[in-house]
Amino acid sequence: MEENIIRIQAAIEAILFSVGEAIDIKELAKVLELEVSDLDKIIDDMAEKYKDEDRGIHIVRLENAVQLCTKNKYYDILTKVVNMPQKHSLTDSLMETLSIVAYKQPVTRQEIEAIRGVSCVHAINKLVEYKLIAEVGRLDAVGRPILFGTTEDFLRSFGVTSMDELPVITPDKIEDFKQEAMEEVNIKVDV
Repeated sequence: MEENIIRIQAAIEAILFSVGEAIDIKELAKVLELEVSDLDKIIDDMAEKYKDEDRGIHIVRLENAVQLCTKNKYYDILTKVVNMPQKHSLTDSLMETLSIVAYKQPVTRQEIEAIRGVSCVHAINKLVEYKLIAEVGRLDAVGRPILFGTTEDFLRSFGVTSMDELPVITPDKIEDFKQEAMEEVNIKVDV
């Protein structure tokens, strides 16, 4: 049995490495002819092994998918080898727009602009370029506006495995945000 587990782990490693993107657990179980629960245990064991050893890779769970990724501590070395640009810096405008998408998704550009009170075309285009948000469909309304939602890159970038891990915004916190916004508007008007 141990030899079979080692063979399955090697197959999982080969698949995840070759694909390079997250793979749905159910699809992976089907390909490997395993029950999802058995596959989950094997992946958990692999993830623990990678965590315990001084390895350059680790297994990341993203909602109902799994991916083989390099460890963050090697990012600087990788950028030198691959000549990748440093991580994108998110301006306040981009963060505000991204927050709205994360908490209200799926959401249209018009809805985002109604919340922010300013045009968000540039911010949305940048977030799509950075692969933090993507088109997830179209609203069944006049003009069929694009609906935006967050991506797996968003989850990876913010170190969460699912949207459920995002902080909950309580009604009193929303009121605090509204008050701060009103004060900011008053300050701008008085100047």
